[in-house]
Amino acid sequence: MITRKAARRVAKPIVLIAEELSPATLEALGPDFEVVNCDGANRAELLAALAKGVDAVLIRSATKMDAEAIAAAKGLKVIARAGVGLDNVDIPAATAAGVMVVNAPTSNIVSAAELAIALLMASARFVSPAHAALRNGKWARSKYTGAELFEKTLGIVGFGRIGQLVAHRMQAFGMDVVAYDPYLQPARAAQLGVRLLELDELLKVSDFITIHLPKTKETSNLIGVEALKKVKPTVRIINAARGGVLDESALFDAITEGRVAGAGLDVFATEPCTDSPLFTLDQVVATPHLGASTDEAQERAGIAVAVSVRKALAGELVPDAVNVKGGAIHEEIRPSLPLVEKMAQIATAIAGEAPVSMDLTVKGDISGHDSSILATSALKGALLGCGLSDVTYVNAPALAAERGVTSSVTTDPESPEYRSMISLRAALADGKIVTVDGTLMGIRKVEKIIAIDGFDLDLPPTENLLFLRYSDKPGVVGAVGNALGKAGINIAGMQVARSTAGGNALMALTVDSQIGDDLITSVKKDTGAELVRSVTLVG
Repeated sequence: MITRKAARRVAKPIVLIAEELSPATLEALGPDFEVVNCDGANRAELLAALAKGVDAVLIRSATKMDAEAIAAAKGLKVIARAGVGLDNVDIPAATAAGVMVVNAPTSNIVSAAELAIALLMASARFVSPAHAALRNGKWARSKYTGAELFEKTLGIVGFGRIGQLVAHRMQAFGMDVVAYDPYLQPARAAQLGVRLLELDELLKVSDFITIHLPKTKETSNLIGVEALKKVKPTVRIINAARGGVLDESALFDAITEGRVAGAGLDVFATEPCTDSPLFTLDQVVATPHLGASTDEAQERAGIAVAVSVRKALAGELVPDAVNVKGGAIHEEIRPSLPLVEKMAQIATAIAGEAPVSMDLTVKGDISGHDSSILATSALKGALLGCGLSDVTYVNAPALAAERGVTSSVTTDPESPEYRSMISLRAALADGKIVTVDGTLMGIRKVEKIIAIDGFDLDLPPTENLLFLRYSDKPGVVGAVGNALGKAGINIAGMQVARSTAGGNALMALTVDSQIGDDLITSVKKDTGAELVRSVTLVG
């Protein structure tokens, strides 16, 4: 007979697809998920679907995953945006709820760059109004005399991946490319044959300007009234990035007053936008936010987020997660994530309280790889060790910060006894220290706890553990075995480590079931142990 709890374990994770995605997305998800659909733009339908319980939701731009939707979602672990922008996802609310947010940051960069170039060329040659005139029976050759790109200066505002693609392509047209990007090193721009300028200088020298910036407080109306006073009257401005970076009202005034020659627009401050004064101008060519609207971009985005969902629901970290520190994890580091979680749980249990800080030292062969994510593993383990539930790599840093718990990682190439090992040093509020050392052994990378507080062990971190710290004397082993036997708890393994005969000793046991508080009290009384702690490892 399968209980409800067991049935839930064997059930397939549920993935809600809230908008139309490419068939390749479903293929990339594979057969291991139950897929349900809803119209994410229909608020009531979305909330109802989320309330039924889903593990992941896949969206594009029409579905708003705000705080209300996230709160309504039972069991939600992942929000996946099949695209780049995340304006429709409340990332702080998702992080607080432990929900991973992923997107497809590189899926549409080629499509977005190509559309920016299409708008630039269409603006330069009046393609849109000339086409409209011809459809209306007018042969208006003399009216629509345009401008060549050859030997003109293209100013790129925001020189990230899309801006760099635009630069490379437009250099093939014989354009001189300059760029403004306060975060890019001049050496990198020089490698690409581009000069970095301050924004005011770029505005003055450019014949064409393309914008490739996100919308933030700093970039809102960046190209506005004052900026448009500094440009050449022959300049054409292209925005296929984010609405609101270019001030549309100021642009309209500049074009109608002859201070700007034209513009190409794909994005707007408020969308959908179907009634703008800019649309009345022959000097403006506009499209309805088509930057990512190619079959190739949509397919790449769908496949990318489907792969991310698969990884996330398998318990892996995802390089494209926007609210998890760590990014891509080296394959040599990945197996250490659960080990460090367990080490932190053990340290917290032995301490009997949450540590205020945990310092990890990664030693030996694996020290050459980026292991910073292990700091989050330690935080997650300590929080689980304190009895918190629903702790994830997403919300662990914030939860730990609320409790004043910190963690850090350092590396040491030297590891005299093991090819690789990890030492965790947990500091308590009263200044006491608990140390736990662990390693992964052999080709199968078997988890082992190899020392606690300097006592050498060879302990597999199984689900249920019992630790005793006591003065070495005869009868303790028998007393522990007798107490557990009376309680019907089977001992799977027992190890004793001591400093010297008759000195301090540590006993570590792996057992087949949980040990309750009453039994711990009984064991402490029977053995006279200084410390008795049980641990039920989570994860």
